[in-house]
This record gives sequence, structure tokens and C-alpha cells, in this order.
Amino acid sequence: MKSVSYFLIGTLVLCATASAQIARNAVRESVGGIDLVVLKTGVQEVVTIRGTIAAGDSLSPDTDPALADLTAGMLDKGTTTHDKFAIAQMLGDVGATISFGTGPSALNINARCLRKDLPLVIGLISEQLRSPAFSPEEFAKLKKHFAGNMRRALEDTDFRAGDTFSRSIYPVGHPNRQAPVSELLAGADKTTLDDVKAFHAKYYGPATMRLVLVGDVDVALAQSEITKTFAGWTGGEVPPHPAKATSVDAPRDQTVFMADKTNVTVMWGQTTGLRYGEPDALALRVGTAILGSGFTGRLMAAVRDKEGLTYGIGSYVSDDTFVDGDWRIQANFAPALLDRGIESTKRELTAWYQNGVTDAELARRKTDLAGSYKVGLSTTSGMAGTILTTLNRDLDLSFIDQYPARVAALTTDQINAAIKKHLDPDKMVLVKAGSVAGATPAPK
Repeated sequence: MKSVSYFLIGTLVLCATASAQIARNAVRESVGGIDLVVLKTGVQEVVTIRGTIAAGDSLSPDTDPALADLTAGMLDKGTTTHDKFAIAQMLGDVGATISFGTGPSALNINARCLRKDLPLVIGLISEQLRSPAFSPEEFAKLKKHFAGNMRRALEDTDFRAGDTFSRSIYPVGHPNRQAPVSELLAGADKTTLDDVKAFHAKYYGPATMRLVLVGDVDVALAQSEITKTFAGWTGGEVPPHPAKATSVDAPRDQTVFMADKTNVTVMWGQTTGLRYGEPDALALRVGTAILGSGFTGRLMAAVRDKEGLTYGIGSYVSDDTFVDGDWRIQANFAPALLDRGIESTKRELTAWYQNGVTDAELARRKTDLAGSYKVGLSTTSGMAGTILTTLNRDLDLSFIDQYPARVAALTTDQINAAIKKHLDPDKMVLVKAGSVAGATPAPK
């Protein structure tokens, strides 16, 4: 009960550091080749850990696009020292958690614990990263689980829309282009443990590892534990930075028919050519928020509240942390309201693009962003995630402190110019996934 209560406090209590100078208070050092940031905050007892290694899906070979996922999936299946049940019990006994997952560009590491249990958790993270057991029995189970998850995803309209959208806007070779599920299933089926071991040996290591610890943490102790537990670990490979996305010869209007669905997911957008931190990136994000972020965005106000055509619609910039990303509108419509919903969305998109945002909208959005930014930094989880994302964007930690002032300084002219420069509705791809009238089933 004590562990649970402290974690609740850690997620609800505001960190004193949220309003302080993060770059000044955070300690960043290279420890055993690991890019380590430690930040002590005012939250009592709780420590949150976030990390990445450049071992994401985009590093899987074309012939086996599931390899990175399967490698990451073996990390919590036991080590050469402890089986998975022993690890689960050690964590459960102290109320701590450790998890791993992959994205397009990185393996993600997430953990949290009480201050007194930090040495245990750091030790287990090291153990799981460095010496997975690679049990044949666990690998066979993992492959079945992976295939089952993929097949279930094929029944989800959001997944099918986003999956098709990624291949319609990103060219072959770009990290944000998703492999078709059929290729993932075929790759997973033929993947061997030797393949997984080779991927692990090549990409797992301190060369690309970033680790962030935030909360009630002693800096010297954290550095000492990481030095000790990761001692002697070598390896990892810095991937070449990919070229920015070029145009894809794909239909501008696509339908993925799925029978007997109560809704249709719509994905509408294009690549931006921008990575977060580049000129115009922040201006485009703020302008996009005015169009479609939350209940105060234009899309929700018009398409949902005024016309009652959807329960959910929004616009956002996506996948621009490691590489250049994309801009998209996402919405869900009942099949009978699909055509009207798309027309209404198109009207709002066109007006926003042609006429831009207003001074009054920008002023309100600046206030909203300032508030949400403070809330985002008010927990150990939010703070650790923000710091790690900033590192992965190759930005200095001072950017976190400067963000409010950067937003406050934006003008309507800057935002409207960024919209016109990086977007073009005439070049956007529209994907509809669900029970679309008159459409025929698409191959999976």
C-alpha cells in the first residue's frame, strides 16, 4: 500500500522544478557511453526513468520488417540470470515497473520505482538489455503473440487508416513508412533466434542510448549505479540520417473497406519536410492546434459541436522527433455521415489554409499552450518524457525553458506563412477505413 500511495502522489503532485530552470538543474553526463540526464525534483520518493536506443523498426531489414519488434519482445522474457517470473516478482514486491517497446526509430525504455529501489531497477534494466535469455520456448510464444496482435489490428479502423496513410505519403526507405501487415507476418514467421541475437548484438549498446531519471533521485548515486551496472557494455550503431521524404505516387483518395464497422476512420494529410526544431516547425504546430486541437479547435467547434457529424476530430503534426514528419487530420464518422463529414472537414481545412488564423485565435491558443505545458511538466513522467524527447530532437535542454517564450513570440504572419509554405490541401492524401458505402473489401 505504501508503494501505491507514493506513486499516486508522484503522478498528482506538481514538481517544483516545473517552473524552475530545467537546463540549469538537470545534470547531463556521459556515463559509460550512455547519454544520461538526472533531474531531482520536489516530488517525494518517486523516480521515473525514460530511455531510448536506436534500435527501432526502421532498422529491420526489408526482408524481415518484424525483427526489431521481436528483438525488443524478448527483453522481458527472462535473462541469463533470472527467468521472467523471478523478475516479475522482484518488481512486484516493491511496486516497480519496467517495460520496453519499439517505435519507428528507437527502442523505448520506461520504468518507475521508489527512491530506495532505484539500484534494483537500474540493475534489472541493465540485465534485460545486456543479457536476454533468448529462450527458444519464449521466442515461439512471442511469435504467436505477435501474429495474433497483428491480425487483431487488421480489424481496427484507426490502425488500417494510419497504416495505409503512412505508405501513401512516405517513400520506401523512410523510417516513418510502415511495412504492410502481410510482410510483418511473413517476416515474423521466418525469423529465427539467431536473427534476433544478431540484431541485438549489432544495435543494442551504449553508443546510442539515452537515459533520463527524474524525481526524488540523488545524482551521484544514480551515476554510480549506472556506471556499475553497465560497466563493460559496448556496442550499438549510430544509423545514418535518412533523406527527407519525397513525394509518393499514390492515389489522393483511398478507401480501405472493412465490413460491419460502425464507424469510418478518416486520415487526411501530407508530409511536412520538417523535423521538430527546424525553422517553421513550432509555428506550424501552433497553427495546427488552432485548427484542430481539443474542443477549442475549429474542427471540433464546427464539425462536431455545430453540425453533429462526429464524436472526434482533430489535426496534429506527427512523427517529427527523429526525422521529418507529417501533418494530418484524423476523424471518425458514422458510415451514413461520411460524405457530409468529409465535406465539412474540407470546408474548414480550406478556410484555414486560405485565410489563416486570426490574432484572437492565436492569443487564446498561446494561453492554452502555456497552461498545458506547465501541466505536462508537473509530473515526473511528463518531465522525463519532455527531457528525453528534447534530447532525441537533438535540441539543447535550454529549449525546454525557452519554449513558453518562443510560443509567446510567434505572430499570425509567421504562422500563416508556415502553413502556406509547408502544406497544400491539393496534394494531401485522404484515406477512409471502415464500412464505406459502395466500396469493396481491400486485401489485408
